[in-house]
Amino acid sequence: MNTSDLKDQINAPSQSSAAPYLPVTHHRKSQVDGVGIFYREAGPAHAPVVVLLHGFPTSSHMFRNLIPHLAERHHVIAPDYPGYGQSDSPDPESFAYTFDHFAELVDGLLSQLGVEKFAMYVMDYGAPVGWRLALRHPESVTALIIQNGNAYDEGLKEFWDPIKKYWAEPNAENAEPLMGLFTLRTTKFQYTDGVRDVSRIAPDNWVHDQALLDRPGNAEIQLAVMYDYRTNLPLYPTVQAYFRDRQPPTLIVWGKNDYIFPADGAHPYKRDLKDLEFHLIDTGHFALEDKADEIVPLIRDFLQRKLSKR
Repeated sequence: MNTSDLKDQINAPSQSSAAPYLPVTHHRKSQVDGVGIFYREAGPAHAPVVVLLHGFPTSSHMFRNLIPHLAERHHVIAPDYPGYGQSDSPDPESFAYTFDHFAELVDGLLSQLGVEKFAMYVMDYGAPVGWRLALRHPESVTALIIQNGNAYDEGLKEFWDPIKKYWAEPNAENAEPLMGLFTLRTTKFQYTDGVRDVSRIAPDNWVHDQALLDRPGNAEIQLAVMYDYRTNLPLYPTVQAYFRDRQPPTLIVWGKNDYIFPADGAHPYKRDLKDLEFHLIDTGHFALEDKADEIVPLIRDFLQRKLSKR
């Protein structure tokens, strides 16, 4: 076969059935209050919106595999907070790295995009960002997907002891042990601890995240965010009251072997949420990286049932 024949064969229309729809993810950046906020966006413009809120130490990168599975039926938006992923990293001397500020900027982005109602997937740091959005706009939240994201005192176990010590006395001596949380060893641990078959986890994850953590000045940013996490605890009763009052449909898909946010923090949601679907998954902190084959069908089914009614 000559080159011309080979090109004709490659370019010829398939004789089989039409190829399945594969949503395209767009990678964009918008100025919100003077800060460049990067976000991934996919799916039909007028479909129900799903906002994906990432954890530490990653970014919207953690949702790269989930987005195409949701974008066939939903308009998916996954932002990076300042200091994470591809968003700007302003100097912490002049910029407040707080969960209040993160929620304000995500809220500003959603407003720019014309989003009035949305479901939320919250994980790790994404939970306190998401709770603040929900308290700002309780009428806007159509559903919750919670994956290792805390809203109860029971969920903060021994991992948090040195962090709580720093909250009480934010000095150099108490900060020093926390700097180890920003190292490659800890980043890899977050992806592999509690996972039965580590070959299911792409090493690209910790290589990608660590390269961003190692940027000059980023450790100071992470320490500032970790210190601000203390503000979430007094907010928990208000968040729990929101759950009881608004009763958003909720799906919990929680890595039960997570050392950082153990399953102790998953069970209390049952006290406050009536329309709750509860799944403990046999994996660790970054459950999607290991158990997407279990979690994605649960999410797709949940969103199709719950958002079709709203």
